[in-house]
Amino acid sequence: MYWEKDVETMDRADLAGLQLQRLNASLTQAKRSAFYGKRFSSTSYNDEILELRDLSRIPFTTKDDLRNAFPYGFLSVDLQEVIRLHSSSGTTGNPTVVFHTASDIDRWGNLIARCMYTTGVRKHDVFQNMMGYGLFTGGLGFHYGAEKLGVMTIPIGPGNSKRQIWFLKQLKATVIHILPSYALRLYSFFEELEVDPKRDLHLRIAFIGAEPHSEEIRKKIELLYGIKVYNSYGLSEMCGPGVAFECECQDGLHVWEDHFYPEIIDPDTGEVLPDGERGELVLTTLSREAMPLVRYRTRDLTRFLPGKCPCGRTHRRIDRITGRSDDMLIINGVNIFPIQIEKTLMAIPEIGRNYLIEIHKESFMDKLSVKVEINEEVFQGTLAELEKLQGKAVAALRTELGVTPSVKLVEPSSLPVSEGKAQRVYDYRDGEKGSL
Repeated sequence: MYWEKDVETMDRADLAGLQLQRLNASLTQAKRSAFYGKRFSSTSYNDEILELRDLSRIPFTTKDDLRNAFPYGFLSVDLQEVIRLHSSSGTTGNPTVVFHTASDIDRWGNLIARCMYTTGVRKHDVFQNMMGYGLFTGGLGFHYGAEKLGVMTIPIGPGNSKRQIWFLKQLKATVIHILPSYALRLYSFFEELEVDPKRDLHLRIAFIGAEPHSEEIRKKIELLYGIKVYNSYGLSEMCGPGVAFECECQDGLHVWEDHFYPEIIDPDTGEVLPDGERGELVLTTLSREAMPLVRYRTRDLTRFLPGKCPCGRTHRRIDRITGRSDDMLIINGVNIFPIQIEKTLMAIPEIGRNYLIEIHKESFMDKLSVKVEINEEVFQGTLAELEKLQGKAVAALRTELGVTPSVKLVEPSSLPVSEGKAQRVYDYRDGEKGSL
């Protein structure tokens, strides 16, 4: 059983005391690394943090710090104690590598088990894990968590969609872990195979994460599959998935504050923001052995949700991630996040399941264009109906973004898809094709 009531419903004052104790132990452990040993010796912070708010005096850690210290600059234990390495995605320069001891892996599995239990997963379920295994943390994290719960786990990984559906049907899977973009892509194969997931399968829960997605995408997946879909948040620098998770109330993601100390900062000034204000999430590990991280800038934009959750858990909730401070698009001086475009498009019933954003320069001005798939019945409609839908999409995007994009409607399943993380944005302004 992974309902840790004493921890998950702990009084906030007691939880703060636990965090302070673990924070000081984590800082002591971090100083054993070359990076923090040098940093802490050159700063004026005391060896012991007396109040949690004093953590704000310690400098941030960034992804560039991890890359510059590659490979072992953040390692805080002897290399012989390390049993696992994971690496975050990236295409240029040194990767960000993250090390784990056996205890780190065990705690990670316990956290994922806690997350899954929180949404109602139990020993009688059958779990089909469609996430990637390997250096990517998503697949292995949920795999270990499910096994700790005693759930039969199918480590099928991503891709081979018709085989996925065969396993879902034959093994009577009840729970899946899947990229939101792939969940929408997979549905087209259900249609091709004349399988109705609501009628022919036994699914009841899906976990989605690993790529930004809007509430509209979540609702579309719930509608198509007839299941409950829960948001997961994590990043390989912390452990992978398991940092924060939705409960059955689906009203924000509980940050597991007994293992992570969260802050929301102004991404421009670094100032810590009060609850309710949107900013960048900063995380400090409280229980990591191999590679503690102190005030790590995730670049993910969110806010702490005010009030108590009806589920009774006292760990603070963050709002869904609305984008990253480093994936903001500036179109003729206007700041735009790709997820704003997704949210707007997916709220239009006639719009299909895939879209693509392109940015060009024309006469020294930025031009934003969006290609979007439409539903099959709409595609078979009249030219006047298509023109009306196109105008509707342009108007909705103009209202949301403050700029007027061009919108091209395309037939269903005509845009490129990936069985990994979706690539939605192509910026041609530098003269070369670049994806974000």
